[in-house]
Amino acid sequence: MKNPLPLALAVSLAAVSGTAFAGSDSGFYVGASVGQANLELNESDPDFGSIDFDDDDTGYKIFGGYNFGLIPLVDLAVEGAYVDFGSFGGSAGPVNADLDVTAWTGAGLAGIKLGPVGIFGKVGAALWDSEFSGGLGDDDGTDPLYGIGARFTLFSLQVRAEWERYDLDNADIDYFSVGGAFTF
Repeated sequence: MKNPLPLALAVSLAAVSGTAFAGSDSGFYVGASVGQANLELNESDPDFGSIDFDDDDTGYKIFGGYNFGLIPLVDLAVEGAYVDFGSFGGSAGPVNADLDVTAWTGAGLAGIKLGPVGIFGKVGAALWDSEFSGGLGDDDGTDPLYGIGARFTLFSLQVRAEWERYDLDNADIDYFSVGGAFTF
C-alpha cells in the first residue's frame, strides 16, 4: 500500500494556492464605481412648504482603503470614498427644483472569501453636502451608511457590485453600483 501522505500534502497545497490565487491580497487598494442613486425626501418646511423629491440619477464613487488580511478566509478593511450621487428633480412648495448631493465617507468592511468570489458588509458614516437650485439653500451633515456587496477577485484586480443606504437627516439615498478595484 502506498503512503497517502504525499497525496494529502499535494491536495492541501493545491487548495491553499487556489485561495491565494483568488485574491487574498492584503494592503492598500483603490477603485471606482458607477451606479444608480435613488433619493427620497419628503418634509415640510416653514419657508417653502412641502418639499418632495423622489427621483434617481447616475452617480459615481471613487474609493480607497486598506485590507488587513489578518484572518484566513475573512476580509477586514477600512475604506474611504468620495460619492457624487447626481442631481435629483423634485418640488419645494410651488417651485420645481434640483437637488445635488455629494458625500465623503468612511466605513469598516467585513467579508467572507469563497475562493475568487466573496461577500461583504459595510458600516460607516457619510459627511454629506446638498445644494438646492434656485436659491432654495444648502444643507449638510454627518449621518450613517451601511451596505452589502459581492466581489470577484483575480490576482490583484477586483470587480465589485454593491448596495449602500445613506440615512441622511430627512432623506434616504439607495445607491446600487458596479466597479473595480486594484490592490497594491
